[in-house]
Amino acid sequence: MLKEQVQKALNDVRPSLQADGGDVELVNVNEDGVVQVKLKGACQGCPMSQMTLSNGIEKYLKKQVPDVTKVEAV
Repeated sequence: MLKEQVQKALNDVRPSLQADGGDVELVNVNEDGVVQVKLKGACQGCPMSQMTLSNGIEKYLKKQVPDVTKVEAV
């Protein structure tokens, strides 16, 4: 259930990333609420990707899915 909620929330932020030539892929959600994602496209090598991850994706996921504790790129 948690994984489906996270995927739905990621689908909400995906258009913003795609507008800049990037994307995000859900890799795993563990039992502690740690979400692992893979940044793709332009996001993969972007110097701002860590900021996008923490200030954008993580912040949004925590708001939409309270069980999320952390988001990390793998």
